[in-house]
Amino acid sequence: HLVESGGGLVQAGGSLRLSCAASNTFTNYVMGWFRQAPGKEREFVGVIDLSGRNTRFADAVKGRFTISRNVASNTVYLQMNSLKREDTAVYICAARFMASDSWNYWGQGTQVTVSS
Repeated sequence: HLVESGGGLVQAGGSLRLSCAASNTFTNYVMGWFRQAPGKEREFVGVIDLSGRNTRFADAVKGRFTISRNVASNTVYLQMNSLKREDTAVYICAARFMASDSWNYWGQGTQVTVSS
C-alpha cells in the first residue's frame, strides 16, 4: 500500500527528499515517518495530520526535517536538511486511520546513508 523512494547516499550537511506513494486514497489517514538504524529499535521521526497543516517531529530532527502531503497524488514527503551521520537509517512510511490508536499500514523502507 505504501512505497518509499528517494533514499541514497549523501554527505553530512546535505539534503534529501523522501517520497511515500500510497496505492489507495489515504485522505482519512494520518501519515508518519519512522526510521530504524542498524542494531537499534525503530523510532518515530515525524507525523502529519489529515489536513496537512499540522506536523510534529522528534526532537532529534526538529528544525531540520519537514513533512508535507499531496492529497491529489496520495503522496507524502519527508524533506531532510542539514543531515547528520546519526540520521543514517532505513526510513519507513506509515499510515494510521484517523480513528485508530495504532499504525495500520507500513512501507518497506528506503535506505538513507549520511557520510562524513
